[in-house]
Amino acid sequence: MIRTAKTENGMVRGIEAADPRITAFKGIPFAAPPVGENRWRAPQPAADWEGVREAYRFAPISMQSIPGLGTDIYCREWHVDPQIDMDEDCLYLNVWTGAKDAQEKRPVLVWFFGGGLQCGYPAEMEFDGERLARRGIVVVSVNYRVNVFGYLAHPDLTAQQPEAPSNFGSLDQQAGLRWVARNIAAFGGDPGNVTIAGQSAGGGSVLSQMSCKDNEGLFQKAIIMSAMIRSPYRKGGIGDPEKLDSAERNGAAFFDFLGVKTLEEARKLDAAFIRDRYDEYTREHPAMFTVLDNRFCVGDPLVLYAKGECVDVAVMAGNTGDEFHNEIPAADEAQLERMARELLGERAERFLACPESRVKTERGYAPVSGISCTVRSEFLANAGGAKPRKNYYYSFQADIPGWDDPGTFHSVDLWFFFETLAKCWRPFVGRHYDLARQMCNYWANFIATGNPNGKDADGSDMPYWDCYTPEHRTRMLFTGEGPVAQTNQESDFTRLIIEQIGDMIGRG
Repeated sequence: MIRTAKTENGMVRGIEAADPRITAFKGIPFAAPPVGENRWRAPQPAADWEGVREAYRFAPISMQSIPGLGTDIYCREWHVDPQIDMDEDCLYLNVWTGAKDAQEKRPVLVWFFGGGLQCGYPAEMEFDGERLARRGIVVVSVNYRVNVFGYLAHPDLTAQQPEAPSNFGSLDQQAGLRWVARNIAAFGGDPGNVTIAGQSAGGGSVLSQMSCKDNEGLFQKAIIMSAMIRSPYRKGGIGDPEKLDSAERNGAAFFDFLGVKTLEEARKLDAAFIRDRYDEYTREHPAMFTVLDNRFCVGDPLVLYAKGECVDVAVMAGNTGDEFHNEIPAADEAQLERMARELLGERAERFLACPESRVKTERGYAPVSGISCTVRSEFLANAGGAKPRKNYYYSFQADIPGWDDPGTFHSVDLWFFFETLAKCWRPFVGRHYDLARQMCNYWANFIATGNPNGKDADGSDMPYWDCYTPEHRTRMLFTGEGPVAQTNQESDFTRLIIEQIGDMIGRG
């Protein structure tokens, strides 16, 4: 087993995982601390060190609201430790490898955590890379700056550093990818076989990295979980980057809220003070997300993907069953018909003829999984482009036990893809563990080859997962009884919504 490895900055020593055939290297610097003059700058090169650095523990999480203090579902699931170390000095990554020597060239997964670009960290218990490493994958999880530390824009920043005026968290991710290209061979990984993956804002980060043509060649496949999010009933939405001038005004307002006049003054403030004031600020003002800076970010990633103006890679993408549903907020059927004609134009009559359009919820009519239809519309756009790829769509709809009866809530599939159910408090039973094993198998196969299909642990074939194409509209449905492949079973209503979202994205 590789227990020590030579990186570009010095030697690191890892620690055996629960399975001693796997070595975990935690807290490896990939960039200089983003403090002082490096606050709100693109990541700078890490310093060299002498001797062997012990890489036994996760580094501090990036500056954010203290986790584990609330009563929401995520504080029950994994944000459970209010005493976890937190520091502005946070640009570290982690590696899990089962390689015995540096010549093995194992496939590599680079993971970006979610959290709305406001919170989250690689040390979350569901992200343990050991089970994937046991399947021959070298797993890398990258920390990055979030919230105001990662996505501030301000006129002074644009004037003083026009080459990188914002999107520092995204640039951290990119720096992690470049570190992998230069260093992962020392851990038995293949820098020519890299998959980037993430969920929620981490999946949005994957889209952002795909949309940056500077990343060409850094990765060959992508996994986008619960992040292709659009509504068929309104323009824009989650993941649509904010224009630079608007983001600058928000940043200038935040400086006023801090009581500072210049960037130099703001860089001298205590990081915890900035964090706490940002928490107060965002109660009444917009939070800070990806910025259309025309440097790293040049457009809406979903629009660029649909047009083929992105890094050309195969994609696995999907959603959970209970997340991001959209409705038409109509009070009665007359209002529904009027709004349908306004929103859907020439598709309105087809829409109103579908029985699904008359389904009413507390919030309106015609409930639909916008995220599910967005993934499929994006895959159809890719299939119709100049460089069609093999893309795989999934929907996670397993039953989730627990006193809170949570349904397939946003992020719950992470326990399954990482096969870390044993760390969860929920009373999962054997069939849940079977499903997790198979989902992790599909993931590992895709990471290794770009094709999720293969054998289960007992040597039997897992259910065959076909690509999603116009001819074979296949989704892999992950149920509590196991994986079930469905092909060409979309209703007329679903196909209409897929068309509608595709047109809205296509128009930009």
